[in-house]
Amino acid sequence: MGEFTHIDENGSVRMVDVTEKGITERVAVAKGYISMNRDTFDKIYNNQVKKGNVLETARIAGIMAAKKTHELIPMCHPLNITYAGVDFSPVDSESRINIRSEVRVTGQTGVEMEALTAVSISALTIYDMCKSYDKEMVISEILLSEKKGGKSGHFIRS
Repeated sequence: MGEFTHIDENGSVRMVDVTEKGITERVAVAKGYISMNRDTFDKIYNNQVKKGNVLETARIAGIMAAKKTHELIPMCHPLNITYAGVDFSPVDSESRINIRSEVRVTGQTGVEMEALTAVSISALTIYDMCKSYDKEMVISEILLSEKKGGKSGHFIRS
């Protein structure tokens, strides 16, 4: 395992200096899901949630979160994100909504945290909008699925 890049020789936390890194296209894909009771799932997909269109609100929240990741996670760099998208796919048999985000940038550092944040905030938005129906919703398995660009190359979760 390599050294921790966010800790200096004195053990102090620092932001990584990316000044000398090359500018490359970088892409990150993150995934996760939220499970719920059947009634809540049906309300979402039949647009019957009192607070409005749950998935479109969650999509907007996820995209906004990707753009603000550096304000939430202390050592993340502010990035000029060129694309952020969030998509949902229902798993009807399990009353589950799969969430997928993709974030792109042309820059000196990756967008893994931005993609993970987009999925997390999308899931939390779904929870928030539906908690009056179902307090037992479960947000699970938020993970980096794929990463391209930069020195470490292409990563695909097996």
